[in-house]
Amino acid sequence: MGQGPLEGLRVVELAGIGPVPLCGQLLGDLGADVVLVDRLAPSGLGLALPRRFETNLRNRRSVAVDTKQPAGREVVLDLAGGADVLLEGFRPGVAERMGLGPQDCHARNPRLVYGRMTGFGQQGPLAPTAGHDLNYIALSGALHAIGPAGGAPLPPLNLVGDYGGGALYLAFGVMSALYERHRTGRGQVVDAAMVDGAASLMTVFFGLKAAGQWGAARGANLLDGGAPFYRCYEAADGGWLSVAPLEPKFFAEFVRIAGLDATWCGRQYDRRAWPAMAEAIAARLRERTRDEWAAAFAGSDACVAPVLSMDEAPAHAHARSREAFVTLDGIVQPGPAPRFGHSPAGEPTPPPQPGAHTDQVLAEAGYDAARIAQLRAAGVVG
Repeated sequence: MGQGPLEGLRVVELAGIGPVPLCGQLLGDLGADVVLVDRLAPSGLGLALPRRFETNLRNRRSVAVDTKQPAGREVVLDLAGGADVLLEGFRPGVAERMGLGPQDCHARNPRLVYGRMTGFGQQGPLAPTAGHDLNYIALSGALHAIGPAGGAPLPPLNLVGDYGGGALYLAFGVMSALYERHRTGRGQVVDAAMVDGAASLMTVFFGLKAAGQWGAARGANLLDGGAPFYRCYEAADGGWLSVAPLEPKFFAEFVRIAGLDATWCGRQYDRRAWPAMAEAIAARLRERTRDEWAAAFAGSDACVAPVLSMDEAPAHAHARSREAFVTLDGIVQPGPAPRFGHSPAGEPTPPPQPGAHTDQVLAEAGYDAARIAQLRAAGVVG
């Protein structure tokens, strides 16, 4: 911590799961001082991993607070009073019932950007109901479009709802509100809903649909595996290759290196030719192993790459050259992104144990040693 373009930004993050921890990680990776308000006792959140494996909680300082006690609530409000950003991921109304809602926090700090992360948003008929990533992307139109031809919709991990439509939009919203604060001097509430973010990610596809360039059937369109030049193929050893030469000049390069019939180049976008083209490509790529083909296409513009496992990705030459992965406490994981020219991010720090920085953070907030000891003895902090 202490390096990167967000150095000097103070963030308070109320412990949660899914997109809020990733948002906090992104801000912390780029230099923000992220103070995680942990619970005093295990909460059952997440996958019950030992803290060192909760990699989204890196680059934090942790205070452990019992927010159910009035004194604990006051501790969090004091932290919010000295912060630029607060992040929370509760259902609508929960933070207000805790006495930690936007009005409570803005009474202490009118400049605070209050970032709220939910599945369905703060208003609407579904706002108070439970859900998960898969439900949110189901309602956005994204899930319907993902999956094999003739098969069921396929969960794309939880990348589209929790992380793409959630954490990234919350981070973008927070930074936008901070920019606006430079003009007005006021903080505001950022209402980031995963169902909204996932829908936003689908904007281009709604345009394609309106233009008649995208159909409802899965696995029958340009970017969903329907095109034979934008899908994955199995190699001789059971490995897989991603093939994506969308542009005609790149497709011609692919055809040349793969040793395919050059007449396919003139019929690349003829959908009537796609079934036979896919069969020919599949047969050809099954003749060599994944890595043999990767070597054949290396350095070309054929847009072919081997499908790497999580074990293989950090060892790839390009990842090594960019130092794209780091090892923290023995755990290999992606490093900070994106890159910055004159304010690069520092080396990430491992996830803290709950309450590891309670005394330090409270002292910075103006609490003397006697008061901290009193709060600890009362079970308010730990």
